[in-house]
Amino acid sequence: MTLDHFVADYGSFGLFVGASLEGEGVAMLGGIMSHQHLIGFWPAIISLALGSFLADQLFFLLGHGWRNSAIVRSVQGSAAGGRVLTTFNAHPNVFAFSLRFLYGLRMVGAVTIGTTNFPWPRFILLNAISALIWSTAWVTLGYVCGQAIAPLFERLSSLSHFVLAGVAAILCVAVVAVVAAQRRRAQRLTTRD
Repeated sequence: MTLDHFVADYGSFGLFVGASLEGEGVAMLGGIMSHQHLIGFWPAIISLALGSFLADQLFFLLGHGWRNSAIVRSVQGSAAGGRVLTTFNAHPNVFAFSLRFLYGLRMVGAVTIGTTNFPWPRFILLNAISALIWSTAWVTLGYVCGQAIAPLFERLSSLSHFVLAGVAAILCVAVVAVVAAQRRRAQRLTTRD
């Protein structure tokens, strides 16, 4: 089975799961897949919006139901959790709506909002609208960029699966290294304050 066939067979489900775990990269991949006719434009948007929306609801409910647990308290006690709470208290509706557009604060933000008295029905509404706008923007961007990226994918599909696995492993290691460097930098900045 080639990479193209795998994505075509599991595209919507893969986008759904990917959006709940990662975010913008998966959403842009949905647009590229749509450009490649591996998945429809609107099914890509709906899969991504639904996966992202449900993950945020899960994090909100985690914060709401287990606000006194050690895990939730550690999220709230982090530097990001403190910034989220300060910003949220200043503009709760705007923050709840724009949460997914704030890089690196989506999970912490949803958990922290869940620990407050913010009404869950309002969070559902604002989060649903935000998820649709977010997924539409990123899928559209991926679709437009798909024309430029299409030749690369055509070349990659003819390569051996082992070469693709090696490239994927190198990319994963690079992402982990970047995230670790960012965390070390954030810790150094926190200790200076």
